[in-house]
Amino acid sequence: MSAVPRLDATLAWLRERTEEANARLRQSETQNVRNVVQLPLWPEPVRAVPNGFLRSALFGVVKKGARRYVEREQIAAVDGVQILYTGQRLDQADLDVYVSVLHAVHLQALGSQCRITSYALLKSLGKTDTGKNRATLHARITRLRANAVEVRQGGHTYIGGLIARAAKDEKTHEWVIELDAGLRSLFAGDQFTQVQWAVRRELDAQPLAQWLHGFYASHAAPYPMRVETLHRLCGSEANELWKFAQTLRKALEAVAEASAAHGEGFDYAIRDGRVAVEKQARGSQRRHLAKKARAVRKSSTALMSGMPGTRKSVQEISGYQFIVPVRNCVAQANIVVANEVMAMTAYVLKA
Repeated sequence: MSAVPRLDATLAWLRERTEEANARLRQSETQNVRNVVQLPLWPEPVRAVPNGFLRSALFGVVKKGARRYVEREQIAAVDGVQILYTGQRLDQADLDVYVSVLHAVHLQALGSQCRITSYALLKSLGKTDTGKNRATLHARITRLRANAVEVRQGGHTYIGGLIARAAKDEKTHEWVIELDAGLRSLFAGDQFTQVQWAVRRELDAQPLAQWLHGFYASHAAPYPMRVETLHRLCGSEANELWKFAQTLRKALEAVAEASAAHGEGFDYAIRDGRVAVEKQARGSQRRHLAKKARAVRKSSTALMSGMPGTRKSVQEISGYQFIVPVRNCVAQANIVVANEVMAMTAYVLKA
């Protein structure tokens, strides 16, 4: 066999092996893309925050000074959210830093290294790049790293740290920050809120106002809440409720003014120890309300169709009709459930 045929055969063999290697590489790259875990995307004017963080005292209204250290403490939260926390108590300024980190990370895979300078983080927070501000930023990132949380919301549980790893180049002041991929579960479906960043920045150094803005931003149609309930949920350290009520009124007014300055509707009233808030639902929240209303209509129709009765009346709430049995129900509980369905629908359609 001459040298030329042998060379041709060798080249053909090399081409086949190269094609096989390229095919394996393409398959591996495709698999890697499928395995990438990333936060949802959101536009620049907003910052995405898990609802559990906004509807609890995890980032509370904490007094200045020494922070209390807690270990597996159950954090006050609304129904449907459970949080156990270990670490120094966190405040609203810590949330500002954490939200800025989330914003920096959300365009890349969770678990990968996010490189960002102190200057860039401080700029996103509306702070100047001074030695004092860099030291404060360092302390807050350290606090966000040195904790453990167990958060249950929307059928998902995350157990881990708020920041997985953090390192800083002391010469360039560049941070390398990693977040746990498991955090993605807290951003599932409608379990997070897009907070208007300009409004929150307007409320800088007003922790109760910032907490209220985030709390009510996470509700498409807020329902009236007692003052003492808000006192508990925000983690206020005010010992006397009447003093908190005074601060609460001022904070609500600050939210109303900041919202109006940026084209958001926010009206409030305090009557008989309850706070009622009306706000203009944004596009995503209007879609959420419509979806919830359809679900309630469907549930109510199924419920009513299964109730035996000789006479039925029709009640109309906000343009939706419900057939309500008024006599000969099998159980009085059915009437109670029917009334709850209608009350829920009235609340959903209130926005």
